[in-house]
Amino acid sequence: MITLPHILQNICQSLISKHYRPVVVGGYVRDTLQGMASKDIDIEVFGVQSLDDLETLLNEFGKVNSVGKSFGVLKLQLEKTEVDFSIPRQEKKVGQGHKGFEVTLDGALSFKEAALRRDFTINAMGFDIHSEKLLDPFDGQKALENKTLHYVNAETFREDPLRLYRAMQFSARFELTPSNALTSLAREMVAEDVLEELPKERVFEEFKKLLIKSKKPSIGLVLMSDWGMLKHFKELLALHGVPQDPIYHPEGDVWIHTLMVVDTMAKLRTGVHKRDLYLMLAALCHDLGKADSTEIIEGKIRAIGHESSGLPLTETFLERLSDEKALTECIMPLVKHHLKPMQFYKQGAKAPAICRLARDVNIEDLVLLAEADFLGRTTPEALKGEFEAGKWLLEHANALQVAQKPLDALLQGRDLIMLGLKPSKDFKLILERAYDAQIEGVFSSYEEALLWLKRDINV
Repeated sequence: MITLPHILQNICQSLISKHYRPVVVGGYVRDTLQGMASKDIDIEVFGVQSLDDLETLLNEFGKVNSVGKSFGVLKLQLEKTEVDFSIPRQEKKVGQGHKGFEVTLDGALSFKEAALRRDFTINAMGFDIHSEKLLDPFDGQKALENKTLHYVNAETFREDPLRLYRAMQFSARFELTPSNALTSLAREMVAEDVLEELPKERVFEEFKKLLIKSKKPSIGLVLMSDWGMLKHFKELLALHGVPQDPIYHPEGDVWIHTLMVVDTMAKLRTGVHKRDLYLMLAALCHDLGKADSTEIIEGKIRAIGHESSGLPLTETFLERLSDEKALTECIMPLVKHHLKPMQFYKQGAKAPAICRLARDVNIEDLVLLAEADFLGRTTPEALKGEFEAGKWLLEHANALQVAQKPLDALLQGRDLIMLGLKPSKDFKLILERAYDAQIEGVFSSYEEALLWLKRDINV
């Protein structure tokens, strides 16, 4: 039984009274059948002649956003919920890209006819509100029960290459196994290079769902590898077969380790979407540099400097996904310093070193990444599930009040002006010297800082 919010039930009953047939479709049905909460509600209204007629009806209940009108979709704002209402439609591929479809609205279609445009059988189910019956012309419920992912129609599936990325993230989110037919079709499509026509913004949206909504994102990444999709992400492809020292990485090559780190980071997610996204991407990218830096030295496998050599690779990988510079700026310091928690712990790093680290990277985030890196392997220490180095660094960073942000500088440019200096390019050098002195403990109060400035800078 599919239940809807009370206010939405009233709207649907109003539509039914006018001899229309509202049917809940898509993810809401799929998620409810799995006992999962779902915020996205989509309703197809059968029997409506035009979108304008539907818009007139919905205007009685709230504000209607017609931004998706060209695709036959109206968004109705109800309290804190936005509901998509649509008329059944058919789509025909007429050009490249996600906009290369000709859409025909037809309220007289049967549910099965309308569902033919859906990607997977688990997304092609509906719930008829009037009859309170599940509509399942392609056995989507059975596929859910069997943990199988299968396309609705091979011809229409092929028309939208983005569906390969959707298959990847759906398989991971719901831990489904693609059918043999889907796997064969996916490999054919990849071999035809159909993925090249996709805008990166749409690809990134599917990556986000994989990394944020999956308990085991590795399932999707392995599919991408098996289907050949990683030829479009050469930085990840290059990790396959890169050896690691079996003492520190008995689990296998860098690719296997990366999969384990990503899954471990998924367990450490904070619940803050933006933060979790850059942490998950940092986990995916943290060892990219090993592909270029790994070598055998005196019989031992070493990847000296991989954290630095991985920076340009991380940047090009992220540019292939997104133009969000702020996101890249969050990830790069994490990749650069991901070894520091363990190094600092072993060295017994002092306060100045920890304060300098806080100037370059958020230490709380860095510890999370380092913990995922440490636990994402099969060493006896990792299997114990405790990351002592992270606990040690966080304890010291909290004591210094630099776990979440760098130490506040006691001296600012205004202090130099107050002491009679005129603004110049030397200001930056003076303030850097002052900050270094503060970190080293030369002074610890504003008054001491001013005395230092007068004495050492001759102000």
